[in-house]
Amino acid sequence: MTWRGSADAKHRIFASLLYLIPLFDAIPFGRFLFNQFPFLKVILIPLIPVQIIYQTVPYAGIIIFFILFLAVVRNEKVAHFVRFNAMQSILIGIIIFLCSLLLPWLGINLLTETLYSVVFLGTLAACGYSIIQSCLGLYAELPGISEAAYVQVR
Repeated sequence: MTWRGSADAKHRIFASLLYLIPLFDAIPFGRFLFNQFPFLKVILIPLIPVQIIYQTVPYAGIIIFFILFLAVVRNEKVAHFVRFNAMQSILIGIIIFLCSLLLPWLGINLLTETLYSVVFLGTLAACGYSIIQSCLGLYAELPGISEAAYVQVR
């Protein structure tokens, strides 16, 4: 059941696809896991279209951020379900960005490798849960992030 109205199939698909962006942003944090468990690279297959966009368009990350924020989140003509999921995806991406700024200062040791893996697995879990909930037409409730998304979406 959705909070505001119903989510039809196209809204569910678009809302699910939005979570590929923060998942793609989290790939560098999984490098230690990918080295230890090469079979985990299967996770990267759905992210190939996002990788193509990021590699062909200069400044793709910031462009996608502004397009999503201004054209989707702030546009009240877009379904609330899609706007909420877009904002939640943006917030997950911001958390990943902040981690990418802070973690390199810790150097490379076992603790840092563990933190990198935790960030990657946390992002994978949050995005996986959100994708499944979006496919079902439900709002993914992530503690802290969902409340901030609701505030921004109105």
